[in-house]
Amino acid sequence: MSIHHHDPLAAPVVYVPRDSAALAVGADAVAKAIADEAHKRGLEVRIVRNGSRGLFWLETLVEVLTAEGRVAYGPVDALDVPSLFDAGFLKGGAHALGHGLTEQIPYLAKQERLTFARMGITDPLSIADYEAHGGMAGLRRAITLTPEEIVKEVTDSGLRGRGGAAFPAGIKWNTVLKAQADQKYVVCNADEGDSGTFSDRMTMEGDPFMLIEGVAIAGLAVGATRGYIYIRSEYPHALATMDEAIRRAEECGWLGENVAGSGRAFRLETRKAAGAYVCGEETAMLESIEGKRGVVRAKPPIPALVGLFGQPTVINNVISLASVPIILAKGAQFYRDYGMGRSHGTLPFQLAGNIRHGGLIEKAFGITLRELMFDFGGGSASGRPIKAVQVGGPLGAYLPESQWDIPLDYEQYAAVGAVVGHGGIVVHDDRADMSRLARYAMEFCVAESCGKCTPCRIGSTRGVEVIDRLKAADTPEKHEQQTELLRDLCDTMLAGSLCAMGGMTPYPVLSALKHFPADFAAQPAQAKQPA
Repeated sequence: MSIHHHDPLAAPVVYVPRDSAALAVGADAVAKAIADEAHKRGLEVRIVRNGSRGLFWLETLVEVLTAEGRVAYGPVDALDVPSLFDAGFLKGGAHALGHGLTEQIPYLAKQERLTFARMGITDPLSIADYEAHGGMAGLRRAITLTPEEIVKEVTDSGLRGRGGAAFPAGIKWNTVLKAQADQKYVVCNADEGDSGTFSDRMTMEGDPFMLIEGVAIAGLAVGATRGYIYIRSEYPHALATMDEAIRRAEECGWLGENVAGSGRAFRLETRKAAGAYVCGEETAMLESIEGKRGVVRAKPPIPALVGLFGQPTVINNVISLASVPIILAKGAQFYRDYGMGRSHGTLPFQLAGNIRHGGLIEKAFGITLRELMFDFGGGSASGRPIKAVQVGGPLGAYLPESQWDIPLDYEQYAAVGAVVGHGGIVVHDDRADMSRLARYAMEFCVAESCGKCTPCRIGSTRGVEVIDRLKAADTPEKHEQQTELLRDLCDTMLAGSLCAMGGMTPYPVLSALKHFPADFAAQPAQAKQPA
């Protein structure tokens, strides 16, 4: 699949990821060790810093190009490098860290990689690499279509927002297209703050031109001439990579006054996020981009009509926009055929927490949590039974084992009071105290609330107190009274909050209370041991 075709006379090509997850476990040191060892042995080697394949338990994953394809070794530490050379790894030689051909590693081979097809294969900042692997085909087709035809393609594909609300992208785009205004905007929400999520970061670090292409297509579709990518401040590598990719895209005419020769203009820039979880909410993000404090706006008016600087604005998150190029390149029907029910296409599920094989798994909607955790994840990292799984970030519900076979589908999850959200999955084993995790959800809301509405600002503070009283209740009557109070409080937050921050905080609390009531029982006072 790689553009770097094997030439027996050329210097061997070795791939070492530049993804943050790989850097965190020493990828830079591994790359340097390979270069140093090759020099010491008088061997020529070409090192390509690719994105990550998303098999995080194998990072640093080193790949070598051979006549058969790319051969994987991992997890590689700098100290392993001399033994790799001794084993002839530059020719794909056998080694204890070897996994054979990368594409045949079951974790990867069982996926349906549409959006992540190039991830870990290309040099993220090489335009030639991007185009050689199908990049820009979507934009090239888009410039031959009318704005209405582009919007119809996205609508027909069934693409829904890959964030919290799962709102159909085509409907949102159509609203902006029909709005009358001299200036329109496209804003990409890359403030990826949910626990256990990393698909946005991987996209920006590992395949930035895909996101640029998706945003540019959105601009052409709705008549917007300016775009912003709002990137969380904790992602310095993503920010630097996107800035450089935008510069290169401008240089070759994919962005600017004449997008890909279309005669239409689209300019794109990044904005560094303000470091608040609530800025992931679309209207708080708009306030932040405008230079104000990240506070949620009341709706209506909706941002599609009155958005950034008061103008019609398309707001989608990274994976929504990154899905657009393949829809335009291969057609709406191709994408629509993946998935189930009203959940079309694929989602990059992110497996984290107490899991043996954490990483990114792109699959069509309809896979189950049990399949993800055991067929891909290999069970808990601790080897203990899994007790609860939180899906959809810190405001997502906790699912007990009785719900692990529900297909991951927006409607089926909504039916049990859960959310698919951004596809983040955090696993907890049987030692987890669900009352403490429920209390943490309320504490998190206290810390991250923008403070604009009372149910969220005050409700979360009271929520922490009620859970503490519930745990301390020393009679069944008191316990029942505090449980009822907690349910009432959650109901108020659900129905009365301005945005999902307060409106979804009850999800983890109520699901923990419902499925793990024993964890909320009063704890008997511990008798003091004699000194």
